[in-house]
Amino acid sequence: MSSSPLPQQNLEHSTLAVIERFNEAFNRHDADLLASLLTDDTVFEDTSPAPDGRSVKGKTDVVAYWREWFTRNPDSQFTTEEMIVTGDRAIVRWVYHKMRHGQPWHLRGVDVFTVREGKVAAKLAYVKG
Repeated sequence: MSSSPLPQQNLEHSTLAVIERFNEAFNRHDADLLASLLTDDTVFEDTSPAPDGRSVKGKTDVVAYWREWFTRNPDSQFTTEEMIVTGDRAIVRWVYHKMRHGQPWHLRGVDVFTVREGKVAAKLAYVKG
């Protein structure tokens, strides 16, 4: 007799799948795919300006922000160091890589995601330094 996964395990599996799709789309700089993965009322908290960052609210404004960001950062890539998923929340430790002044450069940080009904409802970003 096989047992079906517990509701919490199903939720965590769904959350993990959404975040993995989101991260893949982000690294491809695919704003249209990202848009399909966001709730209409999504919230993105950027890492700058210090000390609290900027909050962008609503799918339309968040996608517009990322389209412009991809244009400014065409070689940017994020590498996941660790992902912790619990229920509808995910914490992703990452390294951001790009060229800066002709030299390889990186920055380490963390995103705190909230997933609702299979879409990203919040992405709160934090960085070291």
